[in-house]
Amino acid sequence: MNGRCILLNADYSFLAFINWKKAISMCVRGKTEVLKYSEEVIKYDNGLKKLYIPLVMKLIKFIRSIFRTHVPFSKKNIIIRDRNQCVYCSTKGDKSNHLTVDHILPISRGGKSTFENCVASCFSCNNKKSKKTPSEAGMFISRKPYCPTISEFLKIKIEQLGLENTLRDFGII
Repeated sequence: MNGRCILLNADYSFLAFINWKKAISMCVRGKTEVLKYSEEVIKYDNGLKKLYIPLVMKLIKFIRSIFRTHVPFSKKNIIIRDRNQCVYCSTKGDKSNHLTVDHILPISRGGKSTFENCVASCFSCNNKKSKKTPSEAGMFISRKPYCPTISEFLKIKIEQLGLENTLRDFGII
C-alpha cells in the first residue's frame, strides 16, 4: 500500500505529501475536503465495511505557510533528485539494491556534503570509485549534480509517485 496523499492549501496550492493515516485523521476531524480518492481500500468490521484512502485533499481553512528557500540536503533528497538511479551505471535502486550517496570529491580530499558534490550511487560503483575522483577511477557521471529548486524537486516527487495526471485534472500542474 502506497498510502501517500497530496495535501493542498485552501487556495489549491501544494503543501505536502502526507501518509494515509494522517489523511484519514484530518478528514474525520473536518479539517479537509477530499478531492479525489485512490483505488486503495482499508477494510474494517471483519471486512464488512471499506474505506477508500484519499489521494488528493484540500484544507478547509487557508493556512499561511512559511516559504522555504531551498530543498534541505539529505541522502533521501539526493536519491530523489537523481531519480532513484546510480549516476555511474544507471542501475535503479530498489529494496534489493540500495543506493548510497557518493562524494564526487571525497571528504578525505576536502570534498563537502553538498548537492553539487554528492550523487546517488549503487554499492558496487561506490566501492569501485572508493577515495578517488570519478576521472581517476575511470568512471563517468551521467548527469551533473545540482541543487534543485523546490518546484523542480516537487515535480520529480510527483512523477515518481505517478500523480502528474491527477494533478493535471485539477489544473494544479
